[in-house]
Amino acid sequence: MFSGSFYALLAGFLSAVASLSAKLSLGADYLREMCELTVDSWTETNRGRTDCEWLHIPLRLLCGALLFTCNAVMWTFFSKALRHCSSSARATVTTTAANFISSAALGRVIFGETHATLWWLGISLTLCGLLTLHGSTTQTHPQVEDKKDK
Repeated sequence: MFSGSFYALLAGFLSAVASLSAKLSLGADYLREMCELTVDSWTETNRGRTDCEWLHIPLRLLCGALLFTCNAVMWTFFSKALRHCSSSARATVTTTAANFISSAALGRVIFGETHATLWWLGISLTLCGLLTLHGSTTQTHPQVEDKKDK
């Protein structure tokens, strides 16, 4: 029904979401700061500071549960990608490229992160390799087939 590349793209995206969940649950006070900004924007007072003193704990637990859930589903999609792709290299490179791109997008949207030129050069080379893999056809050489028949 779906191609192996689609499963590999989903696996890469889910691995980026799992990494984001780990950063939010185990990282510094990202959740507390986000909570304070959100509650302060909803209310006129600084009541959000006291509400967020306890609210970040269930949010961290929720992010921890999301981490394990995303990893489990990611491995499911990755194994389907391995089954449906013509080669394991194609599934692995596609998943890795999707993970890099998704991580960059999520980091930019959630944390306002930027990446250096060297990072963009690396991801560009990875994508070029991915396009080379997807563009190549797997043909066996006639000499190899002759040896198999003998």
